[in-house]
Amino acid sequence: MKFLGIIVVVITGALLVYTTGDFPSWSDPASPASTHVSPHYIEKGMHETAAPNIVTAVLADYRGFDTLFETTVVFCAGVVCFFLLRIPGRSPFTECQYRHKATGITVRVKHDRKMSGSFGEFERIDTLWTPHDLIIQTACRILIPFIQLFALYVIAHGHHSPGGGFQGGVILGASIILLAISHDLRTALDRLGEKAHAILCSVGVLVYAGTGAVCMVLGFNFLDYGALARILHVDPVMARSHGILVVEVGVGLAVMAALIWIYSNVSSRGNYDEGL
Repeated sequence: MKFLGIIVVVITGALLVYTTGDFPSWSDPASPASTHVSPHYIEKGMHETAAPNIVTAVLADYRGFDTLFETTVVFCAGVVCFFLLRIPGRSPFTECQYRHKATGITVRVKHDRKMSGSFGEFERIDTLWTPHDLIIQTACRILIPFIQLFALYVIAHGHHSPGGGFQGGVILGASIILLAISHDLRTALDRLGEKAHAILCSVGVLVYAGTGAVCMVLGFNFLDYGALARILHVDPVMARSHGILVVEVGVGLAVMAALIWIYSNVSSRGNYDEGL
């Protein structure tokens, strides 16, 4: 079976290398992309999409199919990490260690249960637990809201300035991962749980594909945002700009959730325990 897999990989690689012979030469001014596609994007992109950022116009409008499948690939990456790494049910550790928040005394129990004491609550820790730095925790808690606000700006203004759904989604995901690194994974999961990761990742792809489906219902082609003019009561060009924003929001949700999903499984080896 392993030998068969190697043969498939070698044949596929050989076919990919063989097809590169049909590509135009590097920086060839006579290539189809240089004579037809690129001039159209540069000359008419602003007039057809009302998006000053030509990169976003190309990715989310002219090449909407490609970006949809890129978003789907990100979603699939999160799903694959979940199925390969996630350990269902209770953590495999037979003992759990807790530290008293007031006194710092640690105790071991046989089961993972909520503990309380006369001086306050216990917090669960791992065997190789190292106290977190108060300065780092406080600084991260102050910075995270501003990071998330900037991420929303990057998504909202992606078709007017550098940015977009992929960039904003990565920044949003990084803010939650920063919380997990500065505190612990369970603290981050309290803010955005495992089920929320799966739901948001699916919703992001659904928003993108659903926008294209709405265009088809209205009698236009898939992902032809001009169809949204009937719903938004704007001209078709502005409708394409609004359609770009809608799909960028979907991309941002999918990327953010998938990034956190992957980190949670990889950092905890599927246990969803302490993390890094």
